Parts: sequence; structure tokens; C-alpha cells
Amino acid sequence: MKIEVKYSVKPVDYMKSMQILEKRVQDVFLGKKVELLWILEHNSVYTGGTSSSQVDILDKNLKVIKTNRGGKITYHGPGQKVAYFVLNLNNREKNIRKLVKKIERCIISVLDEYGIKAYADRKNIGIWIGKEKPKKVAAIGVKVKKWIAYHGFSLNISNDLLKYKKINPCGIQDKEMTNLKEIKKDNYNNISKIITKKFLNIFL
Repeated sequence: MKIEVKYSVKPVDYMKSMQILEKRVQDVFLGKKVELLWILEHNSVYTGGTSSSQVDILDKNLKVIKTNRGGKITYHGPGQKVAYFVLNLNNREKNIRKLVKKIERCIISVLDEYGIKAYADRKNIGIWIGKEKPKKVAAIGVKVKKWIAYHGFSLNISNDLLKYKKINPCGIQDKEMTNLKEIKKDNYNNISKIITKKFLNIFL
């Protein structure tokens, strides 16, 4: 199995990235292209998944882009790494729950490289830090079409956490968001490479 890895240095427009992903899904399904891992950052944007609700938009002037990934409303912006993938489950196990568990394992393993202990929560999808007062550090959103799984996960590194005050991120009202810089002062410049290594370890 082959997975192409792409890195975008400059921020990628959200709608443009969705067009590229949708085209790749089609090409992977038709056997024209190999699977993909694409690591990038977006300019500030709020997006709503298939189960998003107006109730979770606290700032009613906010523009939210509707998207076909699973999940509710989230924020993307500078200082947050987004890892998009296109995986062909026709050649893998056709089990979405197991796929999500593997993604969770990948993110937890990335954070472990920095000595940060994180965990998955069965009730609230994503990756969390701290048991007493849990804070969310990574969000996961997946869409499956003809058994091609795509979209991916976002990991907060040094992004502006105040942006989350305008929404109930992922529909969660009583818990906070965090980022790696808040959790632990470290050099995260190489994190894209670590995400790639951990992802390929699991999916290759």
C-alpha cells in the first residue's frame, strides 16, 4: 500500500482544500491515484459538520461554512495543524469505529513524543488532556463515501484559543479547548514530520 504525503507551507483556503480532497476521493476510488496524507494550516475559518446546530453558534454574526464531514462546529486557523487523509477502506478493514480508534492512537502517540499524556473520550470524540479538568487538544472529523474515508483531524499547537469562545466547539458546552503551547513549552516546529511518522506507522 502506498500513501502520498503532502505538506503545504502557506495557509490553504478551506473551500479549495475541500475541492482537492473530493477530487482525490474520486481518483482513489477509481484507482487513478494512491491514498493521501496532507498536512496544512488554514486561515481563520469556522466549519459545521453534518450534525452541527445553530445552537452551538454563540456569536450570531459568525459565518460558518457547512461541510460534509461528521461532527459539529469547529474552528481552524493559524497555529493549528490539520491532517487530511484519503484512505481506501475497500483495501482495508471496512470498520469506521476501528478507523477512528487508529486516528486517536496516532494523535496520542504524537503527543507522547513530547512527553504529553493524552487520551480519547468515548462520549466526546477527540483527544483530551487532564482527568480532573479535561481540555480538548485535537478534533476528529471523518466522512466515508463508497468506503473511501476522508477529512481527518486537527491538532492545536499555538492557535488563538479565544476564537473558540464564539462557538460550542464540537457541541461541547462545559469543557475548554487547549493547545500544546499552553500545556507544555516546547519546540513544535517538527510536528508535521512526527504526525507523518506516526500516521504511516499505523496505516502503512
